[in-house]
Amino acid sequence: MSVEQPLWRALTAYRVLTMLYAIGLFVAAYSGFARPWLAIAYFAVLAVWTLATLPKVASAARCTKRFLAADLAVALTGILLTPVADAHWRVLDGGPTLPSIWTAGSVLAFAIKGGWRWAACASLLVGVANVVQRGAFSRDTVHNVLLVCIASIAIGYVVEVARASERTLARALEIEAATRERERLARDIHDSVLQVLAMVQRRGTAIGGEAAELGRMAGEQEVALRTLVAGGLARTSHVSEDASQGAVVRVVEETGAGGAAGAGGAPGGTGADGSGGGAERDLRLLLAPYAGSRVTLSEPGAAVPLAPHAAREVAAAVGAALDNVRKHAGAGARAWILVEDDPDAVVVTVRDDGPGIPRGRLAQAEGEGRLGVALSIRGRLRDIGGTAELISVPGQGTEVELRVPRTARDIRGKAEAKR
Repeated sequence: MSVEQPLWRALTAYRVLTMLYAIGLFVAAYSGFARPWLAIAYFAVLAVWTLATLPKVASAARCTKRFLAADLAVALTGILLTPVADAHWRVLDGGPTLPSIWTAGSVLAFAIKGGWRWAACASLLVGVANVVQRGAFSRDTVHNVLLVCIASIAIGYVVEVARASERTLARALEIEAATRERERLARDIHDSVLQVLAMVQRRGTAIGGEAAELGRMAGEQEVALRTLVAGGLARTSHVSEDASQGAVVRVVEETGAGGAAGAGGAPGGTGADGSGGGAERDLRLLLAPYAGSRVTLSEPGAAVPLAPHAAREVAAAVGAALDNVRKHAGAGARAWILVEDDPDAVVVTVRDDGPGIPRGRLAQAEGEGRLGVALSIRGRLRDIGGTAELISVPGQGTEVELRVPRTARDIRGKAEAKR
């Protein structure tokens, strides 16, 4: 049940009781009215309107903007008709308006439906109508208007806070339920699928030949599945062998609401429009799919938050670095990814045990139009305000260090400028 539902029930009772109260005031002062027939006509309309619209004030869904406007019009009409129906001396003496305190119910409906801003607007209109009806400012008029205004704004603010708390609670319950379900699945998977994959990996490696390749693929699946059940990743990945070309191909699959994969199969690509707005992303979740039997991922125990665009670009640069490892160091090369969350920067290092890059090879590749390192790695980091350093010693492997400044303003600003 919504936390604001009791307020709607209270408002329903308030409207009926204040309608009866206004009619009672009129009956008690009937003889003093200059045009009682006009007051009778108004109260007949007020009674029919109040009773007929009770379902409208039963919930926020039924209380539409059109109804609120019409309800406030009924209240304002009663206020402005008071000098015409009542005796002039009673109006000057501060007598009640025709709808009396029923008007507050109309303003409270605005507060419960739309919050304190709607309540302030409705209160302002009621205050203007009261001043016009009196013909001048008076202490009683100002007092009544301020009372209605402050009460309605306070109730509207409380309703907004209650709605925000309700959304937070619902989200917390969803997360708790998802966590429990993930833990249950993790237990079941650990007792069955993961053990089988681990056994296939060990046996395949021991047998060798084609069985070794099968074992390697089982190891990739085991790492990806462990990462998924442990952290609730939006994506998993596996590496398959293209029999026709003998090339290793990374396949990225969506398993949840994490968004689409980036270009070229790298996790964390930008959206269709190239934008990257939204809350900060945990860089670990975008790098986890790269881990496998030949790629070791070392990361902090806590989240590594980055602006969405920056996180996706770093993940794509890591993917490009690993592609270079597979292409130039061979399918048997091992790689290590190290994620460091420093106070002033996020540093991701990709290292391999390949033969290294001969001196002058990168400049020669750029001259020949092969811009993998220049664009896919350095270019991506440069666009988000970061740097990429490549260190390679022939025979000792290659190390790529990606550094992204921690200042969220710089990252977002450069990303927006790029888009």
